[in-house]
Amino acid sequence: MLEARGIDASGGKLTADVQGKVGKEEGVLVIRHIHVKYLLQADGADPAAVQRAFDLHPMRCPVYRTLHKCIEITTELAVV
Repeated sequence: MLEARGIDASGGKLTADVQGKVGKEEGVLVIRHIHVKYLLQADGADPAAVQRAFDLHPMRCPVYRTLHKCIEITTELAVV
C-alpha cells in the first residue's frame, strides 16, 4: 500500500515491534491482545499518503483479517 502511493518501504525502511498480552483459560495460555508499532523511515513522503496507507492496511492484511475477531489488535505508526 505504501509503494502504491510512491512511498519506498523496502530495505528495512518499514519495521514493526510487536508485543502481546497473554492470559489463561482453564490453565492454558491464550493470546488476549497484540499491539503492533510500525516505524517508517520516509524522508519527504506525503504525510497524508502515509496516513491513508496506514488507515487502510488492517483490512487488507491477511494476519489481521484472520485474527481480529478473536484477539484485540491495536496499531500505531511512527514516521521518522
